[in-house]
This record gives sequence, structure tokens and C-alpha cells, in this order.
Amino acid sequence: MLRKQKEELVEQFSGQLKDMGVLIVVQQSGMTVAEMTTLRGRMRDAGASFRVTKNRLAKIAIEGTQFENARELFQGPTAVAFSVDPVAAAKVCVAYANANSKFSIVGGVIGERVMDAAAVEQLSKLPSLDEFRAKIVGLLNAPATKLVTVLPQPATQLATLVGAPQAKLARVFGAYGASGG
Repeated sequence: MLRKQKEELVEQFSGQLKDMGVLIVVQQSGMTVAEMTTLRGRMRDAGASFRVTKNRLAKIAIEGTQFENARELFQGPTAVAFSVDPVAAAKVCVAYANANSKFSIVGGVIGERVMDAAAVEQLSKLPSLDEFRAKIVGLLNAPATKLVTVLPQPATQLATLVGAPQAKLARVFGAYGASGG
């Protein structure tokens, strides 16, 4: 790879990382092209990205980003997963690592905090950003739904209460009127 190509690669990778919430470093030695394609597809479906890296270039690319604390994680055949949603990339990495022995998690960085593999696994157990938003919307909608069902009840009860004497009177007078009196 020419120096110019390396500079472009570093610049592109560094630019991609600027808006990301998490960077996860993995080792993927011996994976087939089909396995890599499957992994990339799962990452894309989760809103995350995955790329194989050269350690030296990755270390240069993370300089000046929120992930520069990850320098010590880049050893051996590495690749990185990253996403805006801090949980999305972690979920896919942990699930894939559990299913494929050629793929293992080295660690990661969220914010400026370096995580080991166990911390990445714990992160993967949290709800994703979309799941969290859905729960919040559900919680916000629940009181409104309850309010809508409770508010009409006094009016319904009042109508029933008001309607009851009329029904009784109608039965009484209906029965009286039917007898001809």
C-alpha cells in the first residue's frame, strides 16, 4: 500500500470515528470470507460498522479522537466494530463471539473509558438506544392511556345513575299505563 493510500485510509477511518459512541477491538484470525460477510451484514443491520485494521494505522487514526485510550488494545490480528449507539456494536460482537471460536473480543472504549472483554459483554446486555427510547415512550404513553380510560368513567357512571330512575319510572308508568289506570 502506498503512503498516500495509507494517509487516506487513516483520514477516512478517523473521520468515521468522530461521531461514534463505542469502539470495540476484536481478534478474528482464521475467519473465512463467508464468516466475515455474515458478520458485516449483522453489524450493518444493527447500525454498526466493522473493519479489519492494521494496528499501526489504527493507532494513528484514533489519535485525537475519544478512542485514543484504546492504543494498548491493538495487538495481533485485530479488527474494530464501532457504532453511534454504544450497545449496538457490543451486542453483535458478543453474540458473534459466542457462536464463532475464531472471533474474540479484546476490549473497547466507550467515552474515554477503556473496557476489557467482560465489560463489553456487560454492555451488550443493556437495552439498545432504540429499545431504550421505546421503553421511555411506553412509560410516557402509559399515564395518558390510563387517563383516557379513567376520565370518561365518572360521566358513564353519572349517565347510568341518572338513567336508572328514568328506567324505573318508565317501567312503573309503562306498567300502570298498560293496565288502563
